[in-house]
Amino acid sequence: MSQYPALRLRRTRASEWSRRLHAETLLTPANLIWPLFVTEGEAEEPIASLPGVSRWGLRAIVERAREARDLGIPCLALFPNTPRELRTDDGREALNPDNLMCRAIRAIKDAVPEIGVLTDVALDPYTAHGHDGIVDAQGYVLNDETSAVLVDQALLQAEAGADIVAPSDMMDGRVGAIRGALEANGHVNVQIMAYAAKYASAFYGPFRDAVGSRGLLKGDKKTYQMDPANAEEALREVALDLAEGADSVMVKPGLPYLDIILRVKDAFQVPVFAYQVSGEYAMIEAAAAAGAGERDALVLETLMAFRRAGCSGVLSYHAPLAARLLAK
Repeated sequence: MSQYPALRLRRTRASEWSRRLHAETLLTPANLIWPLFVTEGEAEEPIASLPGVSRWGLRAIVERAREARDLGIPCLALFPNTPRELRTDDGREALNPDNLMCRAIRAIKDAVPEIGVLTDVALDPYTAHGHDGIVDAQGYVLNDETSAVLVDQALLQAEAGADIVAPSDMMDGRVGAIRGALEANGHVNVQIMAYAAKYASAFYGPFRDAVGSRGLLKGDKKTYQMDPANAEEALREVALDLAEGADSVMVKPGLPYLDIILRVKDAFQVPVFAYQVSGEYAMIEAAAAAGAGERDALVLETLMAFRRAGCSGVLSYHAPLAARLLAK
């Protein structure tokens, strides 16, 4: 026997106050991480494939940190646009204690110490060939040789003041090696957010423009990033990174992999983050520009979807816009 009309699920949706009262998922600026691109010089450099996103010099990156603090965004994610002349096959600029990333970390922590700084641990912003690691004569990325460099890179960033190091390279075993080095060198409170399930995705194109690696990549990254067809493998990757000492894990990209986020959260009950990547951002901007959707609503709905799926937080280029909308 039907319960209708005694039970009307629309009853609690009838007014705005009631919808707020019965909301199952909460989205606040505290759930946002703002990815920022750092460049040499002081001129703002707009990124054509990421409308509304720019590269920033050190003075401007400090201003973005103050902006994030004032908006209630707790953490910034930094990515360097290394000059072409400093890119080498071995990515040695990643180990320069005065490189662009380290200078940006120090500038932010000196000026806005209360903001969290998350740093990318990978070699692709520094290599001439665009890969995330050291390659052999056949172009294959060498796992253990790369991991050894990543350990030194992570230590360098921690010493500069990074709060979270985020290995995004997908080398096997690198989380355990980094955790051991951080502990041995006194960086016991530096967190590791592992890019645990990072897929070989078609959604990364604008990011490569932003960090200056477009056109450099020889081949693809399918030998180390995950196959989009695989879900069980993602759970194995997450389990390994957690066992090696990761404090949190990331799924990347975001919206096309909400099922992975949900499965990871259900299986491990640990902090899970998603990266709403450059291609996702660009699609929202293109839809808004074409009149196919309203930007503010699209931004908030997609971010809420990440939270509903189980994310503790989301890396999003829309973070400052979302924070302003949430403050209204």
